[in-house]
Amino acid sequence: MNLDLPFSVWMSITALGGTGVMLPVAIAAAAWLALGYRWKYTIEWVALFGVGSALVAVSKIAFIGWGIGIRHVDFTGISGHAYMATSVLPVAIFVALLPARGSIRGAGVLIGLLLGVVVSGSRVVVNAHSVSEVVAGCMLGAAVSLAFVHIAWRAEPGKLSPMPVAASLAAVVVALHGVPVPTQHWITEIALGLSGHPYPYVRALWKSKSYHKPDRRTDVQIIRDGLS
Repeated sequence: MNLDLPFSVWMSITALGGTGVMLPVAIAAAAWLALGYRWKYTIEWVALFGVGSALVAVSKIAFIGWGIGIRHVDFTGISGHAYMATSVLPVAIFVALLPARGSIRGAGVLIGLLLGVVVSGSRVVVNAHSVSEVVAGCMLGAAVSLAFVHIAWRAEPGKLSPMPVAASLAAVVVALHGVPVPTQHWITEIALGLSGHPYPYVRALWKSKSYHKPDRRTDVQIIRDGLS
């Protein structure tokens, strides 16, 4: 995927899928559901999002702690950015458009998915993930968002005006864009604690089927090769 955009632009796009942006948007969407609709929708959204997030974390922990992955497709864990973008963006737009007609809501969900795919593709462009990891993230995120849309499609309309909801969600994105959250560091600490290994598996050594004590240069690669 290469649309001849400057690398800095791709980095800005990829930052939209970070936990520091998407998690607050997911929480804001849940809050609007609680304020304007039935609490069951909030609980169902949080549950679906939480299960998907847990699957992403488990896939990363399995690789970092034990080297569990699929070598022939270069898969070391589900892309968190891809999952976050494709799960949260369609739902955020859907929540804002709940009072609107079904066709408008459907178009909004589709736009959210397309935006999520663009963010996901940026992970390949910036060499943060393999195609297989991004595809897995997109599939999981789309499954979560579409499952919630199906559940809440018949929510009673008219409780909230679209404008304040959309404006608040957009404000969260703008305010938190680029804010770093050390999720990869936390996941690495958990993986090493569970596995008992002193050093994490890294992509380059794993692909060459070797694993040994990394030096300082490899430690830098761990950070660059992280799947945040």
